[in-house]
Amino acid sequence: MAFVPAPGYQPAFNPPIPYCTMIAGSLRPGMVVCIQAKLPDNYNRFAINFATGQEESSDIAFHLNARYDGRDRVVFNSKQGGEWKSEEMKRDMPFKSGKVFFIMYEVTPSNYLVFANGKPFYEFAHRIPLERVNWLQVTGDIVVQELSIIGNGPGVKGGNLLMSEAQRQLLPMMGPCIVNAPVPFTTNIRGGMIPKRTIVVKGIPKSRAKSFTVNLKVGFNNDVALHLKAQPNKKTVVRNSYINGAWGEEETELAKNPFKDGEYFDISIRCGEKQFKVYVNGSHCFNYAHRLWNLQQVDKLEVEGDVNIVYVFM
Repeated sequence: MAFVPAPGYQPAFNPPIPYCTMIAGSLRPGMVVCIQAKLPDNYNRFAINFATGQEESSDIAFHLNARYDGRDRVVFNSKQGGEWKSEEMKRDMPFKSGKVFFIMYEVTPSNYLVFANGKPFYEFAHRIPLERVNWLQVTGDIVVQELSIIGNGPGVKGGNLLMSEAQRQLLPMMGPCIVNAPVPFTTNIRGGMIPKRTIVVKGIPKSRAKSFTVNLKVGFNNDVALHLKAQPNKKTVVRNSYINGAWGEEETELAKNPFKDGEYFDISIRCGEKQFKVYVNGSHCFNYAHRLWNLQQVDKLEVEGDVNIVYVFM
């Protein structure tokens, strides 16, 4: 069962490198771009470009270049009219061999905020107007496990989204994207968890995590429509509901536990007419038949336990 992303959420899992993708509707403030990756066995440098086109001659609004040559550093620049501009540099290399690393960009009205492994890393001021920036390029010695462009929803000034027929049937994800949220975490689901709505939770279990939970709840009485309890060191992922003061029958059957100690995960929960469909890291994980049927009342998301949140988007 292939995962179809809702409008406003543009993920790619294990894309080939070099990789080039359109940013539908161009960049705008509030958008977030996340790249989960590792280095190959042999590496020298890699680059991530926010560009105005897919051609090699296109202007580059923001060039991040990690260089490993005995003077490990990260270089930042832009290219306009075929010429590189004033170079900026940071002699700090958070993208290490043998470890999965995470690069996140937040787009603000004045700059790109870069986070490395959840920590602020660099700020790069805009040199090219955001409305011209509509391509993302990844090249060089890097293995990308997941790349997500978040917040390019319908109504973006400057262009229309290119959507498949299946995407047109889904509710758009309008955000905002909540990044690096503290746990325990609670937020409201505007309009409730109605059919065709999607919620995405990206995170990483803490070291030696026992468990963490994701709950979809009814705010006014604390009923739980979907309780997902992940146990990274066990083979089970518990699913259940809490209705009228009592837990129901647990569901635990699963071919494989996708949650691993210290490994990033991406949970996408989509509400259907009869069930929740849950995908992890782009692959279908399980379905959970509705036990609460007034889905509009399911208006609260909770994340608790031994986990760090990278972002929540809905």
